[in-house]
Amino acid sequence: MTRTQENPARENVTMTSGEFAHLGQGSVAYLRKVSSDDLLGRFPGLGEITPGLELWALFSANGQPILLSDARDRALAGAMENDLVTVAIH
Repeated sequence: MTRTQENPARENVTMTSGEFAHLGQGSVAYLRKVSSDDLLGRFPGLGEITPGLELWALFSANGQPILLSDARDRALAGAMENDLVTVAIH
């Protein structure tokens, strides 16, 4: 068994809730398959969208929608065009 030692140079960093809320903003986005019904419930200002559609959504780090697509590769391309690192939510 290997024992790892803590790095003494590493300090515990405490973030305020405001700093945490902006963590990853403008650089990280998450990709998730969603139902149009879920989007209508979460984002009432979304406008007209057909109920029951399965879509791919790209969200900013703070959960705001960036784009919707019917294809995963198009959503990823949108992230790449905006220099966003994507993470997948299952």
